[in-house]
Amino acid sequence: MTAYKVRAERWRVRRERWTLAKTTLKALAAEFIGTFCFFFIGAGAVVADAFMVSRSSTGLGLVGIALANGLALAALITALGGFSGAHFNPAVTVAALIGRQVTAAQAGLYILTQLLAAVLAGFALRAVFPTAIWKSVNLGTPAVVEGISFGAAVLLEAILAFILVIVIFGAALDAPAGKAGGFAIGLTVAAAILMGGALTGAAMNPARTFGPAVAANFWENHLVYWIGPLSGAIVAGLIYSRFFMAPRTD
Repeated sequence: MTAYKVRAERWRVRRERWTLAKTTLKALAAEFIGTFCFFFIGAGAVVADAFMVSRSSTGLGLVGIALANGLALAALITALGGFSGAHFNPAVTVAALIGRQVTAAQAGLYILTQLLAAVLAGFALRAVFPTAIWKSVNLGTPAVVEGISFGAAVLLEAILAFILVIVIFGAALDAPAGKAGGFAIGLTVAAAILMGGALTGAAMNPARTFGPAVAANFWENHLVYWIGPLSGAIVAGLIYSRFFMAPRTD
């Protein structure tokens, strides 16, 4: 190989590395921005509801909180899904890893980014709302209602996460549905909150609980929101990727 060809090959490798680095940075930026905005609105709706009730006015209620979460997620997936897949959820990232949609290195970076964005969203909400208000709901940190056992809460979060991940695979990861996929996923989150929000908060997302929990220093039943969503997502990822997903040709 001539000296010219050697230099040309080196430049080609450098361009490929730079392109890969830019793609990775865009994906991580999309995950950070999307996770932050989703949690700021989702958890913020819970705190805003408490704020409105404290002023002797009608709050958002469970329906309003469900709509805030679902609409925000749908919009953010539509806007950012093309850059990262718009996971915004460690459980979804783990399921995507099982389904061979991301590499282990990508999954690790995604999860770290999601957790950092979640914590920042929690502290941003803490800066916005009066202390007495955000403390009354622990910055919107999901909580298990009295009368629901630890095991029942884990099971509920697992089932809801299972449903969510099945929809994500079907609407986005396996057969991209264009802009409509985000709305299908957003509607699923809204429906899940309507069903389970009064029982566990219907987080379906470890980061959704971790972020405000750090900012509010509230850790009651915290493991529910790791064990449940992760186990449900893993089962959904295994089932969909092994039985429903078309074989990859690459």
